[in-house]
Amino acid sequence: MGASKSEEFTVKDNKIAKYAKALSHPARVAILKLLIQRQACICGDIVEELPLSQSTVSQHLKELKEAGLIQGDIEGAKVCYCIDEKEWKQAQHYLTELFDAYKKAGEKCC
Repeated sequence: MGASKSEEFTVKDNKIAKYAKALSHPARVAILKLLIQRQACICGDIVEELPLSQSTVSQHLKELKEAGLIQGDIEGAKVCYCIDEKEWKQAQHYLTELFDAYKKAGEKCC
């Protein structure tokens, strides 16, 4: 986050921002959907499913891994990715908590 002074915000707020950034590209959302559907996936399979080059898919996988939403294990020349269940549940909890915090007042706000 650099100049945004992220250290002045709570750990939870920083995590929510990290998850939101990871979810901010439709290719990453598509990758997550594939991993959820298959429960595990090899990078080459992802490239075959998306209209993106290997290097682009790798960059998106890197972003998802840095956010903690996925994990990967090296198997020879391939890397097998899957959802990181513990972090996934935490992301779900934090995002649900954020959205549930909004309570509609009786009137329009604007």
